[in-house]
Amino acid sequence: MSTNPNAPKVTIALKRYPHTQPLLDGEFTDPAVNLVFDEVEPIHRAFAPMAREQAFDVSELAIVTYLQAKAYGKPLVLLPAVVAARFQQGCIIYNARRGKLDVSQLAGKKIGVRAYSQTTGMWVRAILGQTYGVPLEQIDWVTFEGAHLEEYSSPSFVRAAAPGQQMLPMLRAGELDAAILGNDLPDEAGLEPLIENAAAADREWYAQHHYVPINHVVVATEALLRSQPQAVRAVYDLLKRGKAAVAEQNAGKPDKLLFGYDALRGPLEETIAQCEAQQLLPRKLTVDEIFADTLDILGEAAR
Repeated sequence: MSTNPNAPKVTIALKRYPHTQPLLDGEFTDPAVNLVFDEVEPIHRAFAPMAREQAFDVSELAIVTYLQAKAYGKPLVLLPAVVAARFQQGCIIYNARRGKLDVSQLAGKKIGVRAYSQTTGMWVRAILGQTYGVPLEQIDWVTFEGAHLEEYSSPSFVRAAAPGQQMLPMLRAGELDAAILGNDLPDEAGLEPLIENAAAADREWYAQHHYVPINHVVVATEALLRSQPQAVRAVYDLLKRGKAAVAEQNAGKPDKLLFGYDALRGPLEETIAQCEAQQLLPRKLTVDEIFADTLDILGEAAR
């Protein structure tokens, strides 16, 4: 919260990470804004309400959800701030108890993913296609939830699981050949990473691409941007302070908290290209179009 009682109250949905904890605990404040936190758990449950109804003034949001929201004309703007990124090659698993499965054998297989539009799924598919030559449209993709954007429909090679079916029981029973999971990856004997030596493969991917795949960014509503631009600047500054607070413990590691327009340009261009290739967007998007929403407000301080 702010020490200024006259500062505008801004509702914000943000997960508790080491770099956001000082904000959530009130250790970091700004006189231009009073932040009212909603710790939605799990955080992805905040994404559909934010994308569809702008349920908060500011929210953490999956990058694919934001790009879809932008393409569908939702009144949301991107702050150039990554709050969650992850290497993805360990996120696709298979049931080794039912025999060995190699990445080269995926054509024609059934792969479960929470939603076709899930950001982790997008990254895993991108890596399967680009790095391993997997024909993505020859896979039977099985989903368990719809997209965060009601307007979006998955491609024809994607089908929904029957009501009541769950991904891990289907994987254990052999009804799925593999499954993509993110923060909910199970620690269970027999469920093994499909990609061997995933950590080494991720290091090689990073050496080629020079960034960690983006999962979650931060967005604000257009209404807040128009009515309280100083509050939007304050939120961005507080997020930057949060990153700075963990800089020492993250020294020497790949930067998972990209901030600023320049740092985000290349990764966003690649993310958009992958979303287009996977039929996730209804229209073309450009990084300049995205950045134009907040550039005048955040200015050179966010370069």
